[in-house]
Amino acid sequence: MGQIRIRGATKRFGAVTAVDGVSIDIADGEFLVLLGPSGCGKSTLLRAIAGLAQLDAGALELDGRDITHVPPRDRDLAMVFQSYALYPHLSVERNIGFPLRARRRPRKEIDRKVADVATTLELTELLRRRPRELSGGQRQRVALGRALVRDPGAFLMDEPLSNLDAKLRASTRYELVELHRRLRGTFVYVTHDQVEAMTMATRIAILNAGRLEQVGTPAEVYDEPASTFVAGFLGSPPMNLVRAKVSSRGPMVFATAPDIDVALGLPGQVPETEVVLGIRPEHLRTHDARPGIEGVVRLVENLGAEEIAHCDVGPARVAVRGPRPLRLSPGEPVKLSVEPDHLHLFHPDTGRRLRWQDDPVPSRSEQGVLA
Repeated sequence: MGQIRIRGATKRFGAVTAVDGVSIDIADGEFLVLLGPSGCGKSTLLRAIAGLAQLDAGALELDGRDITHVPPRDRDLAMVFQSYALYPHLSVERNIGFPLRARRRPRKEIDRKVADVATTLELTELLRRRPRELSGGQRQRVALGRALVRDPGAFLMDEPLSNLDAKLRASTRYELVELHRRLRGTFVYVTHDQVEAMTMATRIAILNAGRLEQVGTPAEVYDEPASTFVAGFLGSPPMNLVRAKVSSRGPMVFATAPDIDVALGLPGQVPETEVVLGIRPEHLRTHDARPGIEGVVRLVENLGAEEIAHCDVGPARVAVRGPRPLRLSPGEPVKLSVEPDHLHLFHPDTGRRLRWQDDPVPSRSEQGVLA
């Protein structure tokens, strides 16, 4: 079992609140990624779960047991650090077996478990080597092995791939996903890399300035971001965000801004409302017969299989992403279209996602409201 409950977790460092009232339920066997920019509080929250940082408020539970004030060694959690934290003078075999020797387990049990873990992580041929004789990826697997040998309630990982080069990160991501699938254990993983989060997680918890912005599957947080922060953090390039107004025109609702006039695909009558309009770059189409957006191309980036065109639309900069070639050139005018299903609306002040509520007043069936 490895169910973790975080309730109102708060951690302060002087006048700075690093973690601000965060509550998350992490299911047994889940791969939860804590994602956010540097300084958002994700590593502090992970260290609090491990017991390496004491909370100022809130509570932590592991499988229904309150571990808020339990010492780290008694929490049945295994931590994998960014620096791997291997003992340089010990062999791979002794590094992996160290947690069991510290608990004075029988020698036969230690040998058996180390051999099993080495087989799982394909380290058997490296057991006699020392850390300095290993590559970065091999060291990372040794650090995982040292955590795995304990058979903990959950694995806590603090940016374990950040020291690897791009090619090795990609292959190690695959290894971690496969390991999680085989073990069916609970993984709580910290990263600032959205590619790691989107490709590895069963759910993602996005943090911003110590606060929890959204928790959901990779598809949920990408397709239905709960705020402009999430919309602007996920994606490469991130979602285009433009100040606009929503109003009715005849039986339909439209969003308008300088050089933008797009139908929302919503029936009803609404008063003119200020919003932030969001559009993913890959959802914009060029050379369409029904354009709703007009601009001027300023830059085109070649990514090999794809291109990204950066366009001036009124006072806003809008990115368009699509298969190469987009057939757009800097300096030329461009007309863009987008399907209503791919439009997102956010509150202009709070940044929170707005949703369309049909028929809020039973006597006025043609009326709708953004809430």
